[in-house]
Amino acid sequence: MTLTVALGRADGAGRLVLRRRSVRAAPPAPAKVATACQNRGMRHRFDQVDVFTDEPFLGNPVAVVHAADALPTSEMRRIANWTNLSETTFILRPTEAAADYRVRIFTPSSELPFAGHPTIGTCRAWLAASGAPQGARVVQQCAAGLIELRRDDDRLAFAAPPLVREGPLDDDTLDEVVRALGIERADVLDSAWVDNGPGWCAALLASAADVLRLRPSPTELFVGAVGPSPSGAPTAIEVRAFFPVGGEIREDPVTGSLNASVAQWLLASGTLTAPYVAAQGTALGRSGRVHVDVADGSIWVGGDSVICVTGELGT
Repeated sequence: MTLTVALGRADGAGRLVLRRRSVRAAPPAPAKVATACQNRGMRHRFDQVDVFTDEPFLGNPVAVVHAADALPTSEMRRIANWTNLSETTFILRPTEAAADYRVRIFTPSSELPFAGHPTIGTCRAWLAASGAPQGARVVQQCAAGLIELRRDDDRLAFAAPPLVREGPLDDDTLDEVVRALGIERADVLDSAWVDNGPGWCAALLASAADVLRLRPSPTELFVGAVGPSPSGAPTAIEVRAFFPVGGEIREDPVTGSLNASVAQWLLASGTLTAPYVAAQGTALGRSGRVHVDVADGSIWVGGDSVICVTGELGT
């Protein structure tokens, strides 16, 4: 597999400069995946996109496999497990006339109906591969339905999908959230189901500093924590996202789906006003920035994105 890696640095004027370097990557492991791929002899464009950042390696990466219609679900699962990123997406021909393309979204262990940073990253990769939308906006088809994406110069934004579960957390769920976050009930100013597919619930804390101090414990819940930034800060809130994997707790660097549902929750309650920018990934050494605004009756969740790797994947 040949990969072209774009490495970012700043020039004397503070502008981002990308250096591209082609390398020959080692064959994918485990061996049984490589054998299955080589036997079919198919090649797919492969991109790795860093999302919610304008500087490589400071956002949340997603792997994108193009022209994946002939891939069986079992192969998609194996590839997603091999990339070992939080999500890997597969672009297919749409089955609905209004859609420009269809996407399937996989974690290393399961398939998701919708996810935010894969939506922006997939659209960025599709456009870079000469994808041409039918109208002024890109329409992505996924298991959650049709998702519109807006282009603001080089920034992409998606319309937040409807919540499938909302409202206050029940006592048992709130107890589990508090235990998982390692805090007391009194530390939670508000809480709610903010589920637009993955299963998110969220807790509002008093400050961004409180959010950054969290040391979570394993839980079966998908938990978001939110706290307001100090007055005068360039961002309105600090967000962290935790989810279970194999009995452990992991943190997502920057999470489009959670930011979308948190926006619906906190804008409706009057806690936030749009437009605003959310920070995420700080605790992991990232610098994710999620831009939220309201237009045309929808909440739009946007961010910059950078294609860091492009090449071919043998299947």
